Amino acid sequence: MGRKWANIKDKKASLDKQRGQVYTKLLKEITAVVKKSGGDPDANFLLRVALQKCRTCNVPKDNIERAIKKGLSNEGDHYEDVTYEGYGPAGVAIFIEASTNNVTRTVGNIRPFFRKYGGDIGKDGCLQFIFERKAVFELKQNGLNEDDFTLAMIDAGAEDVEFDAGDITVTASMENFGSLQKKFEELKITTDEASLERVPLSFKKINQEEFTQVMKLISVIEDDDDVLKVYHNIEYDPALQL
Repeated sequence: MGRKWANIKDKKASLDKQRGQVYTKLLKEITAVVKKSGGDPDANFLLRVALQKCRTCNVPKDNIERAIKKGLSNEGDHYEDVTYEGYGPAGVAIFIEASTNNVTRTVGNIRPFFRKYGGDIGKDGCLQFIFERKAVFELKQNGLNEDDFTLAMIDAGAEDVEFDAGDITVTASMENFGSLQKKFEELKITTDEASLERVPLSFKKINQEEFTQVMKLISVIEDDDDVLKVYHNIEYDPALQL
């Protein structure tokens, strides 16, 4: 996969304007996955993913418990998971994951963002050859032996293990998320992040002006209350500045 593609994502995440906005999106994700597949983390790996992200972002335990209870109840609005695919400035591929109780409202919000910043929403599936859904784990090396750790991860189903300046990224098929999570628990290793990601299979090289325009588009999309995640396929270049 390559770790560097994620550097821009990480840099953008560090600029989140309000912690409350992050909490809201994570808690909405928990409620949605519980409604869909139940409240037992052992049987619902999507819930395990969401709980891991909440722990990473220090979401209060009481808030998490309320979100799970809301998902288990029949009260409140019915939310469904939706995705949108399109192209931004310079032909950058943009994949959006959202959870909404009103699809008409959500697409009605997102479509003008693309038009304003020089992009366009495409048909469902238009990016199927650009992104692939993968289980991704990120952690610090912290003295781990590279060869031993890599062999243990491959044995548990990892497709790729990358060491980069003290950081480790483990990538696997979506179906092997559970087996890798159990392997980490068995080895008593805590991951900084465990998630399902839309990993780019091809990348788009752009200049600074194009990058600035694309990131404006991504920023306004991320600010929409219904949007959970936004992925892109910008080729990493340390010279690009937000």
